[in-house]
Amino acid sequence: MSESLTITLPDGSQKSVPLGSGPLDLAKSLGPRLADDAVVARVDGQLWDLTRPFEKDSKLEILTSKNPEALEVYRHSTAHLLAAAVLELFPETKLGIGPPIDTGFYYDFQRETPFTPEDLEKIEARMQELQAKGLTFERKLTPREVGLKKYADDWMKRELIEERAGEVFSEYTLGPHFIDFCRGPHVPSTSRLKAFKLLSIAGAYWKGDEHNPRLQRIYGTAFFSKKEQDAYLQRLEEAKKRDHRKLGQELDLFSIQELAGPGLIFWHPKGGRIRKIIEDWMRDQYLARGYSLVYTPHVMRRDLWKISGHANFYSDNMFKPMELDDAEYQLKPMNCPGHILIYKDKLHSYRDLPVRLGELGTVYRYERSGVMHGLMRVRGFTQDDAHIFCTPEQIEDEVVSCLQFAIDTLSTYGFDDYEAELSTWDKGASGKYDGTPEQWQLAENALKRATERLNMKVKVMPDEAAFYGPKIDVKLVDAIGRLWQLSTVQFDFTLPRRFDLEYVADDGKKHQPLMVHRALYGSIERFFGILIEHYAGAFPVWLAPVQAVVLPITDRHAEYAQKVVDQLKAAGLRAELDDRKEKVNLKIRDAQLQKIPYMLVVGDREAQDGSVSVRNRKHADQGAQKVDEFLTNIQRLIDTKAREE
Repeated sequence: MSESLTITLPDGSQKSVPLGSGPLDLAKSLGPRLADDAVVARVDGQLWDLTRPFEKDSKLEILTSKNPEALEVYRHSTAHLLAAAVLELFPETKLGIGPPIDTGFYYDFQRETPFTPEDLEKIEARMQELQAKGLTFERKLTPREVGLKKYADDWMKRELIEERAGEVFSEYTLGPHFIDFCRGPHVPSTSRLKAFKLLSIAGAYWKGDEHNPRLQRIYGTAFFSKKEQDAYLQRLEEAKKRDHRKLGQELDLFSIQELAGPGLIFWHPKGGRIRKIIEDWMRDQYLARGYSLVYTPHVMRRDLWKISGHANFYSDNMFKPMELDDAEYQLKPMNCPGHILIYKDKLHSYRDLPVRLGELGTVYRYERSGVMHGLMRVRGFTQDDAHIFCTPEQIEDEVVSCLQFAIDTLSTYGFDDYEAELSTWDKGASGKYDGTPEQWQLAENALKRATERLNMKVKVMPDEAAFYGPKIDVKLVDAIGRLWQLSTVQFDFTLPRRFDLEYVADDGKKHQPLMVHRALYGSIERFFGILIEHYAGAFPVWLAPVQAVVLPITDRHAEYAQKVVDQLKAAGLRAELDDRKEKVNLKIRDAQLQKIPYMLVVGDREAQDGSVSVRNRKHADQGAQKVDEFLTNIQRLIDTKAREE
């Protein structure tokens, strides 16, 4: 038997290593800098502990902090450090799961006594102590039956082993008290974990199911450097100030009423004004860009959802059907089957195509109580949904138009930066995708060429397509650098077949049209929440629910103030009068807190001159202006949809 193994590096070169050595040993031989920077390895395509010995001749890649997968491993290791600290301080605690997430990590714990903010400080301090000890993450293999016996009194571990473990599974130890069923990998030791911070405590159900026991979840974040962490924590503080739930209440925009139920949004008058602007803009754009406006019912027979397939593959996200006189009916989770029925209502010629049907349609999806979040995750929401039915020859131009529409939408609402992702299939290897190879090639090529025509930078996401077709997702970047999934353009090979959609081509024969799903806002509710946070509630003038408030200095100026309000309203402005018997400075302060763009103070001089003293929420006193002059200036901002006053 050979005493060495051959390891192939990314550049194609090969190294001979002794049996029992691992990636870290090889990294040290290549250079101390690489060994210091190494976080985890990729061996034959699988993530691998740096200290885990090679098992055969292999291909090796050393991952450093520059690799996103390395950050996930780093954060997962920090989650284990958290669990080890909790067990040292609170040994009666039972462990759930502790995965990395986009913003850091969390760990779920079962403990009768609730954790407190003071506990969080103690836990983080103990984490720092353990980190300084340089404890190693040790991997050990355990036979399945041995593990089940060992964890006989730990229901969470038993359940995970029964569901996920093979005949032999891996566990990781950290210090004398911590051992956890885990696939890994991890960093070599706690000394590698340089920057971490515990953030909050929350309730969580086991596996996210409210029928399961309730656990306590501790959230934290971790970065490769303190500088990165400090920048993130600063953004986090800014995000708290911009939280749409907080601002929604302070600015009286919307509410969620306990009596009505979670995940259902009540739009208050001010929020309703903004919603009308958002919806009117989109409907006007539909008509200008060749879409037909349609409206479909909120509830339809369940048979429709059986044909579409939603009753089977999407049933967990649908509300339970209701029994009516003639059949079972279903609240719609999607608008697409309704649009298909409108298309199918008559036979189309190729001359009719493309058919573009657009709707701001309200849909209802069952979301578990633990995942709902203000406007961002709800049970009832309105999608700006459109579906395009076209010929293969038309598809590329249609996709270009959809993407240009998405870019124009972002720009209109003040988002200059975005990222785009093209999700493709696995060439049919898994069998999980619908459609023929020819359909996939046509669709993916159309999406790629469309992005090229628009000079869009797009990241290809292999094997991330929907099962029914490839898609392009556009993610906006908000004012504090966060990414939000917004617009999507998706092919669908399934529904045209399920519903036997047809058109008569120029050869006189019936063919199946191509179908594209397209949403730009995503949902009105979520888009509104993003707008609130992007602008921190200080909407640009064209979107502001109240664009100007008139403030009489004393009661004797109230009559003139009302005339100014009437003049502003007659010009189409959203203006209000604040004639409370309060000092004008207090009125100004209240208007500032309500983030009203313009405060127009009127007193003796203004009443005599037919003017207003203009105060801007950002730039303070702007001096006196004739009312007509003010109207001209503000109308220019509205017409151009200016972002700054």
